[in-house]
Amino acid sequence: MDNKEAKSCANSVLSWEQVSRLNEVLTEVVPVHGRGNFPTLEVRLKDIVARVRSRLELSGIRVKDVRLNGSTASHVLVQDIGWSYKDLDVIFRVDLPHEAEFRLIKDVVLGTLLDFLPEGVNKEKITPMTLKEAYVQKLVKVNTEQDRWSLISLSNNNGRNVELKFVDSIRRQFEFSVDSFQIVLDSMLAYYELAKTPMSQAFHPTVSGESMYGDFSMALSHLRNKLIATKRPEEIRGGGLLKYCNLLVRDFRAASEEEFKGLERYMCSRFFIDFPDIGEQQRKVEAYLQSHFVGEEKSKYDYLMILRRVVNESTVCLMGHERRQTLHLISLMAFRVLAEQNAIPDASCVTCYYQPAPYVRDHNFSNYYVANQNIPTWLPCN
Repeated sequence: MDNKEAKSCANSVLSWEQVSRLNEVLTEVVPVHGRGNFPTLEVRLKDIVARVRSRLELSGIRVKDVRLNGSTASHVLVQDIGWSYKDLDVIFRVDLPHEAEFRLIKDVVLGTLLDFLPEGVNKEKITPMTLKEAYVQKLVKVNTEQDRWSLISLSNNNGRNVELKFVDSIRRQFEFSVDSFQIVLDSMLAYYELAKTPMSQAFHPTVSGESMYGDFSMALSHLRNKLIATKRPEEIRGGGLLKYCNLLVRDFRAASEEEFKGLERYMCSRFFIDFPDIGEQQRKVEAYLQSHFVGEEKSKYDYLMILRRVVNESTVCLMGHERRQTLHLISLMAFRVLAEQNAIPDASCVTCYYQPAPYVRDHNFSNYYVANQNIPTWLPCN
């Protein structure tokens, strides 16, 4: 397959039903919550994207196109697939040859936030640093030979952050086929600016989408049928392990069970290569739960149990004590989730484990009888 055929295979034109859902996403009012006494900003995605793009162009940064990315793009393409979209993830494709472009983009976004402050607020006394502290939840800059991009995430207390990503180059843009979609927004933005009549089935812009997986129709089939497929999971930071378990808890299943038994080992190996320290593992899992299960507290326990099963069955790169340590961490997190929900089950239904005190192995500790046998690290409470 040549490049032209491959590009054609990766692209598709959206139907009216999909364009209609896209219009709902772009015109919905999303609150950007301020810290402290700062007021909540009422933002429509179409407005902030158009203003940021316009100001970047005026500042000398050419925007090649603007795209809706991730779970929101998946929601536009297929509704009611068992997950609700979280972050509103928008990609601006730009050139970032120097450090100056990174700084300019940050200044443009922060300056645009001033437009959304309520009337009566004295904007002259508000500095860009103040706006960053008040409304930006996450600020990321990556500038290496292979990856050049920045991310500005605007806060939302309900987990629906507006995430503006400015991408020059990025090695890996998706984890699984079902989250590989990008929808080009330029025709929609032009329609909002120029059209005088409301959007309808008879009169609406032509909108194209692209699957970074490489095959749009196959990826869309995976999404509709709740199938999990990927390519080269060893390239994904963290191996895609946390997202994979998230799909499993939402009743997605592997497109090929036999293939995924091998892929699970790749995922676990890459996860523990990227996050070798137990503290890093805990922070990563906790952050994932916080950002991907807002309003879905009851699913957290099921998610952690699936994660524990996959780690237990597919981890081959850890020493025995390291593997037990990680499994114990996940078990404790699951138990804490149940405790937070006041959902700890009856004791007769629980298998719990305890760890012998260190002095059990210490022959110098004479006040205790030490059994003349090998005691496993974890003992069942039978």
